[in-house]
Amino acid sequence: MADTYLVVNCGSSSVKLALYDDQASTLIATALAENLGFDKARLRIAFPRESTEDLAVDAGHQQAIETCISRFRESGWLEGDPAGIGHRVVHGGERFRASVLIEPTVVRAIEECAALAPLHNPANLTGIHQLSRIFPRTPQVAVFDTAFHQSLPEHAFLYALPYRLYQDEGVRRYGFHGTSHRYILQQLAADLDKPESETSLISAHLGNGCSICAIRDGQSVDTSMGLTPLEGLVMGTRSGDIDPGLFDFLAAKGIEARETHRMLNRESGLLGISGHTNDMRELTRLDEQGDQGASRAIEVFCFRLARYIGAMLASVNCPDALVFTGGIGENSAIVRARTLSHLQGLGFDLDAQANNTHGRDSAGEIQLSGSRMIKVIRTNEELVIARDTHHLTVNETSSVSPATRAHGR
Repeated sequence: MADTYLVVNCGSSSVKLALYDDQASTLIATALAENLGFDKARLRIAFPRESTEDLAVDAGHQQAIETCISRFRESGWLEGDPAGIGHRVVHGGERFRASVLIEPTVVRAIEECAALAPLHNPANLTGIHQLSRIFPRTPQVAVFDTAFHQSLPEHAFLYALPYRLYQDEGVRRYGFHGTSHRYILQQLAADLDKPESETSLISAHLGNGCSICAIRDGQSVDTSMGLTPLEGLVMGTRSGDIDPGLFDFLAAKGIEARETHRMLNRESGLLGISGHTNDMRELTRLDEQGDQGASRAIEVFCFRLARYIGAMLASVNCPDALVFTGGIGENSAIVRARTLSHLQGLGFDLDAQANNTHGRDSAGEIQLSGSRMIKVIRTNEELVIARDTHHLTVNETSSVSPATRAHGR
């Protein structure tokens, strides 16, 4: 299949690939490799037909990507080189306000942002380097999680710290999940038959990582994640908001800052509160069996989310809709119900029957008559990346100067 577009999303121990047609509109195939670098590393072709295979115990991103490309070729989905390769890149700092063609200056800028996303940017770079070796003639594109939030006003992105830390070190709120929030904006605007520039909403992306975004007239004006993807909502293994005094408190007990940071990223959130798991599906099952840890984790998760939804109304007080998306947002009727139970005084009134029947395959409105609009929309970050890759490789490969590409403007 000629002129395909390959989307690559490298995590610290996983890589997801998606293949799109020549217009970057129709999905051809998807694959996910998980537990890379650990026991039981596996590659799963999820679409158009499912298959699973074990990878070597020490398999890393390189083997996973090479194996996946081989499977795509063997199945006839990928013939020759792709027309373009799009990479999810988590942190672009203030330098990138849009997706860009990848050149050496862009790679260096991504490396410079690695300290702000140490679990993500190095893995994203691994994918970029690996795909450039496999397809040296194919243009590659970086699509940044942070780019969508570069429209945040200063009062929303500044921390109450000495201003020199922002001026000299770039310490500010950046925000993440930008491709997801941008896709939700596009879909809601289409559903409402409105221009994106006239569409306002609160978008709640809930998965293993969670963030919320206030979008006013098509632009991000507030969001929950901050300097790094650790701030904000309770997440799968990440704590979200904590008192920064925790570091000194634990240091006095002999726990160093590095260990505290690791705990906040890998041992906290739903996993830490419940003592069981970071999987909301499993927590829901345990909650139904009366497990107190699971119940406690779900309640904290939902209350923190409700509190943030209320806060986002300060930035967009008349949203067209509140939208739930991401694996938890799309599939967990319990999370939506418990969260909205805290928000009835703000005009969000849930239709319980509609809520229970809407999920990943049946998105739609779930509010009572007279309520503010509440919607479930399935996100599609890979499609956003594919579209940006198609646009840049078709329209800007020869028309944009290297300096302009490097700065994303």
